[in-house]
Amino acid sequence: MKIRTLPVYMIFLTMGLIDSVGPMVSLAKESFKISTTIASLLPMLGYMMYGLLSIPTGLLQDKKGKKFIMNLGLSIALIGLFIPIISGMSGDMIIDRSSLAQFYKILAAILMLGAGGAILQVSGNPIMRDFSEPGQYPKNLSFAQSFITVGSSLGFLLPVVMLRAFGLDWSILFPVFAGIVLTGIIWLNMLRIGEGNDTDKHATVRSCFRLLKNGYILTMVIGIFIYCGIEIAMSAYVPILLKERYNVSVEKIGLLIGWSLFYLPILSGRFLGAWIMSRIAPARLLLFTVLFSFVGFMLIFSDSFALTLFGIFVIGLGFANIFPLLFSITIEYMPGHANELSGLMVSAITGGAFIPPIMGMVADSISIQAAFLVPVACILYLLFVAIVNNVNVRKKQSIIV
Repeated sequence: MKIRTLPVYMIFLTMGLIDSVGPMVSLAKESFKISTTIASLLPMLGYMMYGLLSIPTGLLQDKKGKKFIMNLGLSIALIGLFIPIISGMSGDMIIDRSSLAQFYKILAAILMLGAGGAILQVSGNPIMRDFSEPGQYPKNLSFAQSFITVGSSLGFLLPVVMLRAFGLDWSILFPVFAGIVLTGIIWLNMLRIGEGNDTDKHATVRSCFRLLKNGYILTMVIGIFIYCGIEIAMSAYVPILLKERYNVSVEKIGLLIGWSLFYLPILSGRFLGAWIMSRIAPARLLLFTVLFSFVGFMLIFSDSFALTLFGIFVIGLGFANIFPLLFSITIEYMPGHANELSGLMVSAITGGAFIPPIMGMVADSISIQAAFLVPVACILYLLFVAIVNNVNVRKKQSIIV
């Protein structure tokens, strides 16, 4: 890891803070005594920003550069985090159950945190290509994505640690996140980050959407949409599943179990991603990881507490490298359109806004276990994507031979 890339890894860690809205669903549901569907508005509003802002941000990046975009994203996220802080939600909030005003302020904070995260993703993912040697981009992006998982993990770990150690509630996340974002701003502007010369400095909205006429690109973009949706859905509903099926307290231990069985395997798998990808071709690794995840989902539907926990672990391990594989494989397919593809794929992260509410509606109308049929259907699509990529690889090999 080079010193000059450290600020970029810090940016990736900051990107992960928006993923903390997953565990916030179960925390808000328990604190405000609201339905699962209403609590699911947290990821919905946050991840809607990816769909709205990613392509315009990519176009602005062509004119202003990646460092400017990073500063813009960090600043918007910081302003959003101050909304609950100045409203007294910084570790000891007093919940007025007769009013949802506090919940709406949290929604506003998540909306701006999502906007900042969307902007950061547009600059962060492609800038790793500037730091990568030829053929090394998938490995380096996987390693950088591990820092996103570190940021995501804070949403699981901090509420448990702060409650046990200091008696503080989960709103302590807001001042801690604000401190991290502020550190990122200071560090980013203290160091000079060189930016590579992109080959497509004149991306337009029309040129972005024109790429979707390519069936392969459309398939991969939908794959990003699906994957991001089920990752956020898992972080949101695993604690609720443990609470409703096995009576595991969400704030005391449910979040900790959810993190150790889901995000810890993701974190470990991404740190090991560079080593794994040097031994297994990206397309083949994608197929293996999706199949592994599917097996994990099947275990969740067992009536055994132990098998359910093991299934969550298997899913997390399978999920570790799906996003960086989908992203890097698509960029390498058309490297001359890196800016446009980045905007399209980051906009597809908005899947995190739509799949969790669908699961919430199923959970409220049927059961929390039935809600997990939604990600099962989604993982079948990812299996299709993996098969398509392996077929393409075999076609290229046969042409070479």
